[in-house]
Amino acid sequence: MSPKSPNTLRPVWHASRQLYLHYYDAGGTERLLPADQAGEVRFENCLPARDFPTYAGQDHTPGSYWAASCDTVLDYESFLEARWMKLLDFDEKIACFAAQPFVFEGVDAKGTWTHYPDLFVRRTDGSVLLLDVKNPEQIDKPKARLQADRTAAACRQLGWDYRMVGEPDPQLWATVEWLAGYRRPLNAAAPVAHVLLFRAQHPVSIAELLSLWPEPDIERAVTYHLMWHHRLLFDLTRPLREHTQVWAAPAPEHA
Repeated sequence: MSPKSPNTLRPVWHASRQLYLHYYDAGGTERLLPADQAGEVRFENCLPARDFPTYAGQDHTPGSYWAASCDTVLDYESFLEARWMKLLDFDEKIACFAAQPFVFEGVDAKGTWTHYPDLFVRRTDGSVLLLDVKNPEQIDKPKARLQADRTAAACRQLGWDYRMVGEPDPQLWATVEWLAGYRRPLNAAAPVAHVLLFRAQHPVSIAELLSLWPEPDIERAVTYHLMWHHRLLFDLTRPLREHTQVWAAPAPEHA
């Protein structure tokens, strides 16, 4: 993968340790900011800092994912990164996220370094999480650990959280992968949601919830949609089955 265009903005290193963020804003303008000025930038609205090329024989599996949480199509570099996009999209504490919206350009005691973090995540409380998605076979190698250490230090300077992740929990992933197929808006089926939520005022199995209809194909799809959007709650630690208990989420409190 290569930068979007030749870098025209370069930091000048006047001190032994500095950190800059190099990015393209929503209008496509190239920008370079020292870390102490970057905390208020809405990186979730910025363009990707580099392109995701495709070519015959490549090892990665790039593609695109529509994120329901922010109604945005995001490019990803690998299937593993796409998995983490889907998990973030399902997380009700996540407001929105972006793929590689900037590159760190820094210098520390070990020399100069650059790094494109994989995912910038804005939580609903306004806080930020930076995720690097790494092949589990590479995650503990010295090069990856150095990258993680440098990125974690940069995030501490910015007041952000940081994680380097590999494969997600298999049980959680199986559930989220299934429900993701029902994440899109309901449109014509929206009235069915009110019936299902009324019937789920107390815990009820999926089978019992759908027993009102002899062939509940549409109602089942709406049920899974409500589960994806956390309007029907359930135990995420257990496999999704007909006997899975679901119940309506409490109505949101208004100030």
